[in-house]
Amino acid sequence: MRVAPGPLAELVDVGLEVPVLGGGRVRHVNLDIAASAPALSAVAAHVAAVLPYYASVHRGTGYASQASTALLEDARIAVARHVGARLDDLVVVTRNTTDALNLLAGAVPGETVVLDIEHHANLLPWERRGRRVVAARPTFAATLDELAAELARRPAALLSVTGASNLTGEVLPLEALADLAHAHGARLAVDAAQLLPHRRVDLAASGIDYLAFSGHKAYAPFGAGALVGRADWLDAAAPHLAGGGAVESVSIESAEWKTGPERHEAGTPNVVGAAALARALVELERLGDDARGAHEDALAARLHHGLAARHGVRVLRGFDDLDDRLGIATIELERGSVGLVAAALAAEHGISVRAGRFCAHPFFDRLATRANGLRVSLGAGSSADDVDRFLDGLARLVADGPAFAYDRTPAGWCPRTDDRPRPSFA
Repeated sequence: MRVAPGPLAELVDVGLEVPVLGGGRVRHVNLDIAASAPALSAVAAHVAAVLPYYASVHRGTGYASQASTALLEDARIAVARHVGARLDDLVVVTRNTTDALNLLAGAVPGETVVLDIEHHANLLPWERRGRRVVAARPTFAATLDELAAELARRPAALLSVTGASNLTGEVLPLEALADLAHAHGARLAVDAAQLLPHRRVDLAASGIDYLAFSGHKAYAPFGAGALVGRADWLDAAAPHLAGGGAVESVSIESAEWKTGPERHEAGTPNVVGAAALARALVELERLGDDARGAHEDALAARLHHGLAARHGVRVLRGFDDLDDRLGIATIELERGSVGLVAAALAAEHGISVRAGRFCAHPFFDRLATRANGLRVSLGAGSSADDVDRFLDGLARLVADGPAFAYDRTPAGWCPRTDDRPRPSFA
């Protein structure tokens, strides 16, 4: 498939210019998509269209309330369809992936097994019911053997894994993991925060039992995410939040809790966020899975080829036998500070990347030889020019250093004298 050098999709930041040190403005290059993605323009337009009809959902007799209720319930249907949910799966609207995984952690009737490669959102919540951490091996084939041994050693209720690493972009073989979990009497949960915005996931076809993801990484940054999966554990669990909307009836002595998604959605739900998330998934479908994959694969290949040609740059990789990667690359530099390079890329070149350990400290510490890394991430709105500008800026900074003075502060590296005007939103 022929891939155009420009963006595949229009995001709301298209044409955004940002100031640089010394004066002037340049087109902003956003290569921090793995942290959070701007809205698709179609999603922002959809939000603007539904906002006048916003009202409290369920039980309201007003026209706007009924319209908002329909928006929320239609969003569940769209999310379920997009991820290939089974007919009896629940779609719970959450704040984000972290919220969704914490909700599931409160529902698991036993211990959970995880790998040490996980984002903290899929590493920390499971401690309340018992967490067992398996150290990943240099190959994923050997890692599967380690997981099998751990699940055979002592039963577990759940195996929870990332769909794609937010550190390396490596995509895990989810069907094989589902088969492994089920063979040992466990269920499989997938943190799809990174995977879902870039690849189609099908619960019924793959055997995944629970899927957690965020709108803000899927071009719908309006405060909603989702947990999709089997109803029995969720219906039997204590409500994620206690409050109105989650109950059938209440007395001073007791409460009768609902089943279904509302059991875990106490309070006024984020209708606009849910509608935005659903529209984003529809728009991603319209782009086409093949077109989206070809576009991002071509840009990722351009990025990795360019990084491989840079002396003193090392790309982190978790598994020798996983060649399927998203457009994410985390690098470390032979010399110098990646934090300073990231600050200078932004201040002098108008390029946004991220430096640190990316909320995956155990995995980063095992792979890296330096204290921090620099992460570059691509998406449907990225272009070949974005990649080339980053590679050029990185080469200049590695070779010559920044053109301006910077100070290291508790908040990170900052220009000593910052003459860039800040936007006014008044």
